[in-house]
Amino acid sequence: MTNENFDICIVGAGAAGLSAALAFAREGYSVAIAGAGVARRDGRSVALLDGSVRLFERLGVWDRIEPQAAPLEVMRLVDDTDNLFRAPTVDFHAREIGLDAFGWNVENATLVEILAQAAMERSDIARIDGMVSGVEARDHGVTASFDDGRAVHARLLVAADGRNSFVRRAVGVGVRQWRYPQAALTTILAHEREHREVSTEFHTRHGPFTLVPLPGRRCSLVWVTTPERAGALSALDDAALARAVEKQAHSLLGKMTVDGPRGVVPMSGLSVDRFHTDRIAFVGEAAHVFPPIGAQGLNLGLRDVASLRDAAVAGQDRGEELGSASMLRRYERDRRLDVRARTAGVDMLNRTLLSGFPPADLLRGAGLRVLSAFGPLRRFVMREGVTPHLSTPQLMRRDAAA
Repeated sequence: MTNENFDICIVGAGAAGLSAALAFAREGYSVAIAGAGVARRDGRSVALLDGSVRLFERLGVWDRIEPQAAPLEVMRLVDDTDNLFRAPTVDFHAREIGLDAFGWNVENATLVEILAQAAMERSDIARIDGMVSGVEARDHGVTASFDDGRAVHARLLVAADGRNSFVRRAVGVGVRQWRYPQAALTTILAHEREHREVSTEFHTRHGPFTLVPLPGRRCSLVWVTTPERAGALSALDDAALARAVEKQAHSLLGKMTVDGPRGVVPMSGLSVDRFHTDRIAFVGEAAHVFPPIGAQGLNLGLRDVASLRDAAVAGQDRGEELGSASMLRRYERDRRLDVRARTAGVDMLNRTLLSGFPPADLLRGAGLRVLSAFGPLRRFVMREGVTPHLSTPQLMRRDAAA
């Protein structure tokens, strides 16, 4: 067996794990990361909100991501439920809160490729290709064993290995899981009209139907509907699927063509009982899973990464050991309220769309009317949605030192 020692071992090389590797290497820690560093192209994109953009700027990778991404200058919500209390269309403009854009939309696989390349270029990040097969935490460190006979000893292990996290199961951290009677169809589309950097979300009775800008006359689609309809749509040929999307979008962007692969994602959620255990922290989908609504999933995962980095740096300034109980408790405090609040918010929005219950429709419609009419409240909601005042880590703040 080959034994190696690092400050930090990261299990999982998706966007969250790779970002963690870059963030900790930037602080001078020796890092090992296990995982392939590739993502399947299935039409999924991620809208990187302003705080995530700030994070990637400070990690030195934003100049690689930006050319592959499109700015989201306007967020438009359209009530397409045909209910009795139909809400007005509401436009949220980034300039109202002093931003050029709420965020930037990029294909998920492209983002992972860029982050993986940046990690490969650093001599202080070691790559491990094997699969983790065991985890053992001790007083002064944690050992991760791999199926190729390798053993990595670290002071802190970061579990970024997704919703089916091996690490989480191995150390016995409990989860709460739930499912929705929905699935999301994802793909990339080309269209004849300019999107003008407007992301449009139609609220339908089966869930949101969202068109998010990509560079050029292209956009990514997230169409939340019943599992049966999502499967039927996915089985259509490209021309028929494009016609179905155009019809559902009320020809907003004109004639459409399918311009990328497609996927179907079951709608589900997951939350952990705790965000850490001895010497181990959970980030990204190892800690929380969201349905693809409201651009919360990866952005929350990136806030996990930045918050964990902040906790480590603060602990170092106090003379605490990396991976200590006090450091991990600080991380837990920082993340619990933010994640729980956004889990509840996304869940409530989705369930009100599904309910068909007139009082729920009335409440949702009234809320959108108030946001449309009352500027201070609208701006508060926008700021909290993009860069939460109380839960934005230092590494993601606009006024943070580079």
